[in-house]
Amino acid sequence: MKIIDVIDPTRINRDPDKTIVLVSSGSFMEQGYMVKRVNLNLYVQRRDAKLGSYSLLTAFIETDKGSIEMTYDEGYRGENALEEAASFLTSHLGISGLILRSIIQLEHSLKSHI
Repeated sequence: MKIIDVIDPTRINRDPDKTIVLVSSGSFMEQGYMVKRVNLNLYVQRRDAKLGSYSLLTAFIETDKGSIEMTYDEGYRGENALEEAASFLTSHLGISGLILRSIIQLEHSLKSHI
């Protein structure tokens, strides 16, 4: 089952403009979930002549029990928004927090759908 945790899911009903794979080994457990893949996705929502691109960044986490795509950040973050977010996550141990937050939301959503 794929859970979409974005306020307006139509904002991401297409392929992302860019994706960075943060984890792809599929070999570690988090709270009983086997984490297979973690991506950061960029969806450019619009462009402004002064401010640049308005970006929606999502985190996509795939586990053995389902997957979730949820909002990570959004706003006028510059042309390298995705790369800067990925760099921040990998250099500040943010991936573990992102995975934990996603697993908690996935678990909550799966229980709500039963």
